[in-house]
Amino acid sequence: MAKHDLILGPLLIGILFNTYLYGVVTYQFALYHKTKFNDPPIIKYMVLFLFVLDTVHSVGVMWMLWGYCVDGYDDPTILTIGLWPYTFTPIVIGLTSMATQLFLGWRIYRLSKSKVVYGIAIALSVPSFLLGITCGIKAWIIKYSDKLSEINGLSTAWLVTQVAADVFITGTLGYLFARIKTGSRRADSVINQLIRGSIQTGLFAGIFSLGDLIAFIKMPGTNLYGIFAFSISQIYTNTLLDTLLSRRAIRQQLNGTFQIDDILGVAPSTVRFAGADISTAYTSTVGNIPLDQVSARKETVVLIEEPPHGSKYSVATSV
Repeated sequence: MAKHDLILGPLLIGILFNTYLYGVVTYQFALYHKTKFNDPPIIKYMVLFLFVLDTVHSVGVMWMLWGYCVDGYDDPTILTIGLWPYTFTPIVIGLTSMATQLFLGWRIYRLSKSKVVYGIAIALSVPSFLLGITCGIKAWIIKYSDKLSEINGLSTAWLVTQVAADVFITGTLGYLFARIKTGSRRADSVINQLIRGSIQTGLFAGIFSLGDLIAFIKMPGTNLYGIFAFSISQIYTNTLLDTLLSRRAIRQQLNGTFQIDDILGVAPSTVRFAGADISTAYTSTVGNIPLDQVSARKETVVLIEEPPHGSKYSVATSV
């Protein structure tokens, strides 16, 4: 094995994979902008912020690779220094993970109406964010890679908290979607897709976070953790954009529309499903609901898309 295989090799692999994911995120961002969802400004600004942040990070790590492999080709000592994109990575991960986790936590709240559950999601995501920022700042101060072991304990706490938040959010979303049954094969098929999407939401981010943690602790003299670390922020942004973009496909799969008032708890509305009109009333619970007793809930429908006043909704009553 060559002298720098475990130093430059993992950086090259990690940056190439990050660049690929950045291309995917760029496509998703363009599609989101083109589709023009009626999302509130805070969601649109969050998407723009994450895309700009990932752009800065991706350009930065490519510049870093140039610095190590080209500018520092004749200077092996440069490999002992953590250039700014390297130490900036935990900060980017902290920002993207918190934004994604809080958004998905809000989605949980709109489905469950439980402030306790939402509070747990916040209690896991915010400390993870703060620990990530702290790791980045300390790494920036330390600068030299052979001394980064000083923050092993802090890094462990950060990544464990991050994985815990992902597991909690993924499991909770899967459980809530599993409770929603309409009795319709079409609607239940969409719900099953949402369950699979919920599992995928935390799966990849959790795998990469664990890989980053294990490599950082077990192989401190190498850059193997860079294979995982550089791509984590892109995975979170990809997760958020995929969640937002999937609403259009879900609406297209559902047959029929219904008219619903803007304020929860007003008079019953009429649902059209497969050509039949069904009189319905609002309900405060989510459970196994026969097709002839479908309950329309605005607070869950908006998870697909917030339409203008007086417009038609898709019949995904509890998605």
